[in-house]
Amino acid sequence: MSTLPDVPLSPSSSPTPTNGSPLLGFSLDLLIGIATLLFLSVLGGLAWGLGRGFEVGMQAAREGNTQGAAALANSLGTPGALAQMLIALFSTGGAALLLYFLRRRASPTERAQSHQAVRRASTWGWTALVAAGVFLGSSGIGWAAKQMGVEPVPTNLLLMQQAWAQYPLFLIAFAVLLAPAYEELLFRRVLFGRLWAAGRPLLGIVLSSAAFALVHEIPGTSPNSFPAMLQLWLIYGGMGAAFAWVYRKTGTLWAPVVAHAVNNAIALAAMVLLGTQ
Repeated sequence: MSTLPDVPLSPSSSPTPTNGSPLLGFSLDLLIGIATLLFLSVLGGLAWGLGRGFEVGMQAAREGNTQGAAALANSLGTPGALAQMLIALFSTGGAALLLYFLRRRASPTERAQSHQAVRRASTWGWTALVAAGVFLGSSGIGWAAKQMGVEPVPTNLLLMQQAWAQYPLFLIAFAVLLAPAYEELLFRRVLFGRLWAAGRPLLGIVLSSAAFALVHEIPGTSPNSFPAMLQLWLIYGGMGAAFAWVYRKTGTLWAPVVAHAVNNAIALAAMVLLGTQ
C-alpha cells in the first residue's frame, strides 16, 4: 500500500477546468471504469477457466477417462472463494489503477500536501470519528429496518463465509488492506476527486456514493427484495459519503482508506465472532 496515491485536487489549489463539463469528465471516468472492470473480470474468468480446464483434462488423462466435451465442461464447476477474490482484485484494482494513471494522477504538490496531512493529529481524529460514525450509522439503519421486517443478506456474505473457512489470512488481507485501497482510489480519488477539483464537492459526494452503492449491490443480481436492496444501498451510499467527506476534510486519501479498513475489519470480526451480516 505504500504506492497508493495520496491527495485530491482541492478547489482552492487546482486550476479551473477549461475543457468540457466536469459531469462529462465524471461520466467518462465512470464509463472507462465500468468497461475496464468488465473486461478484466471476463479476462480473469477466462484465465481461471483455462487453468481449471487444464487441471481437469490432466486428471482425466491420468485416469484414462474419455468423457466428452459436455461432461468435461460440467467437471469444471465455478470459481471458488479464492478465485473470486483474485478476480475481484484483478478487475476492480486494475480499473482503479488505470483510471488513476490515465485520468487523475497526483502531482508532486498534491503528494507533499498529503504527507503533511498524514502528520497532523487531527487527520486521525477525524478518521476515527468517521469510522465510528459509519459503524453506528450502519448498525442503526440495520436495527431500524429489522423492526420493519427487512433483513437483507449482502451478496458477498456467502463468499466471505467460504473464504474465511478456507483462506482466512488471505481474506483478512483482501478485506482489510487491499479492497479499501483500490476502492478508495477508484471512488474517492478518481470519481469524487474530479468533481471536487471542479468545485462541485456535494455533487461529487452524491454521484460517487451512488456508484459505490450500486457496485456493491448490483440490481438484478441479488435475491433480496426491493426494500432490502434499498437498505443496503442506503448503508453503502452512507459509507461512501462519509469516506468522501473525511477525504475532503483531511486532504489525504489515507484517511478514507484507514476508515474503510477499520469498517471492514469490524464487519469481518462481527461475521466471524457473532455470525452477523
